[in-house]
Amino acid sequence: MSKVIVGMSGGVDSSVTAYLLRKAGYDVEGISFLLFETRGRKDPRACCSLEAIQDAAHSAGKAGIPHTVIDLRNEFIERVIDPFVNAYLEGKTPNPCILCNEYIKFPYLLREADLRGAEFISTGHYARVMRIDEKGYLQKGIDPAKDQSYFLYVLDRATLQRLLLPLGEYRKEDVRKVARELDLPSAKRPESVEICFVENRDYTGLIRAFFPEAEKPGPIIGPDGTRLGTHTGIFNYTIGQRRGLNIAYTEPLYVARIDPEENTIYVDTRDNIYAKEVVINNINWIGSPAVPDSLSTLQEIRVTAKIRSMMRDEPATLIAEKGHFRLVFDEPQWPPAPGQAAVFYDGDFLIGGGEVYEIQ
Repeated sequence: MSKVIVGMSGGVDSSVTAYLLRKAGYDVEGISFLLFETRGRKDPRACCSLEAIQDAAHSAGKAGIPHTVIDLRNEFIERVIDPFVNAYLEGKTPNPCILCNEYIKFPYLLREADLRGAEFISTGHYARVMRIDEKGYLQKGIDPAKDQSYFLYVLDRATLQRLLLPLGEYRKEDVRKVARELDLPSAKRPESVEICFVENRDYTGLIRAFFPEAEKPGPIIGPDGTRLGTHTGIFNYTIGQRRGLNIAYTEPLYVARIDPEENTIYVDTRDNIYAKEVVINNINWIGSPAVPDSLSTLQEIRVTAKIRSMMRDEPATLIAEKGHFRLVFDEPQWPPAPGQAAVFYDGDFLIGGGEVYEIQ
């Protein structure tokens, strides 16, 4: 019987994942990571908090599997929260879920699997893994409304080879139905918030708490180069933002560029901020059965691509250039912010991804 370590956040998805794997005949053990303290905070959507871990322990008991809690609060601050805050101070918009997957969740699940003699690890992500000739490839989940492959582009093939993702074959409503039938405590939990460690989604409040000096006012420059107003600190703004600018103009204006060196926000009209090209760096390449495993053999490749998690992947060309890649869409897209992820697909296979460095 193969053993699998399941990362249990306390939500419905990871709880049902543990149940499905046990039902399929695996020797299952649940692991929960305590990532931050939330005493006094009663947001039921937060994952990996004390309250959520209590639900995970209850769900593990229902499924009849052992459950362990591991304290990773210091590691989470160092590898996720600090980089998250620093990125905003640099005028970027980071994705903390991807940081957590790359530096916390999957590395520590693998560590625990090795310590406990487990062949596999598993999470409640809605994506699929295909194994061919001892190689693991990543595919979209069958539910397009819940597909989470975007957040997993940072995984390497060695991790994918050991990863089980049973929910990739399910739709969300079917997972909730299983949870209700099992009377799991997570069955009625609402969806997790995107930034689990930010209370009330107020990331700016978190940054002010860490760096009160970041509230440094600076100019907001309009389409014609004139100063239209004053911003309250660049961390309060992201590309494409319209609300909160507090400036007057003949038509709506949106944040088009953030210059951290000059402490300046540039705004433009809606039509002028769409972009066809973005520069990508820090690429992680996975490949697919039809796409080479190595980037070194690729100069240019047709893909579909996402530059935000909730958008539909759109036709584009990925072009290798010295030190970075250019992603050129067939049609202009609402621009991403530097620091966000761009991921590339070959049909249902996620073949790679990287960090948006610049909009062109």
